[in-house]
Amino acid sequence: MTTRPDTTGKLPLTELAEMKRRGDRIVMVTAYDAPGARFADAAGIDIILVGDSAAMVVLGHDSTVPATMDEMLVLTRAVTRGARRPLVVADMPFGSFQVSDEDALRNAIRFVKEAGADAVKLEGAGSMLPRVHALVGAGIPVMGHIGLTPQSATMLGGFKAQGRTAEKARKLLEDARSLEAAGCFSLVLEAVPSPVATRITETLTIPTIGIGAGAGCDGQVLVYHDLLGLYEARAPRFVKRYAALADEIRAALERYAEDVRTGRFPEEQHGYAMPDEELDAFRAGLLEAVDPDRQPH
Repeated sequence: MTTRPDTTGKLPLTELAEMKRRGDRIVMVTAYDAPGARFADAAGIDIILVGDSAAMVVLGHDSTVPATMDEMLVLTRAVTRGARRPLVVADMPFGSFQVSDEDALRNAIRFVKEAGADAVKLEGAGSMLPRVHALVGAGIPVMGHIGLTPQSATMLGGFKAQGRTAEKARKLLEDARSLEAAGCFSLVLEAVPSPVATRITETLTIPTIGIGAGAGCDGQVLVYHDLLGLYEARAPRFVKRYAALADEIRAALERYAEDVRTGRFPEEQHGYAMPDEELDAFRAGLLEAVDPDRQPH
């Protein structure tokens, strides 16, 4: 039985490194609105990621690429209104940081100033390292993301595990070290073979957050809609479903529709009354409007 974390006040960013040092697992979940953030907060979640996965699970797109800065800002503002203790990390959408350091800094500042995010996350290493340097140099905490990076999934051959050859595994380790050196405070490892993720975790001093990367990471993240079973489609293999809310939601909506159509809803207790004298005056006023010459009894 694990001890629930202290839920008083905002979790300090520096506490994540201490959690890694102590061996305390870090819990991260995506959320895209204030109710989801409040649920995550009440459950003792450490980090809420406002993921660009919203493009798929909330906005109905086929990939994360169409998510825009304006959309992500709206979602992040909603989450920061609902979250008190968890750190809120805003996912920088495709096109918001790839062009230049200046673009990356401008958009990251918007997440912090306009949406109240505590940090931002950006995908990739290599050519993205200057972006990390620029953001960290401006005082904006950055979470890195390597392995399967959904924004560049087409170049990676689709939504497939990464680092499954010795050469590619070594490249992931090199990228992880580079991102740590650039100033990232944490690193997401997505769809990475477990032994590779474990080795990266052991090598770094910053915590790793795994998704489909095995139990050797310092923490785990899952998409809110996946773990709650809000979709009826088959979930990715790395997802563990903790509820089947899609079935309950559909059944509730069906019962509602049936009640409306049969007249079972609304009932008297679902409406509002008014004082009898006010009702009489209202009705009298209607009669006078229809027949202004009508004499009162």
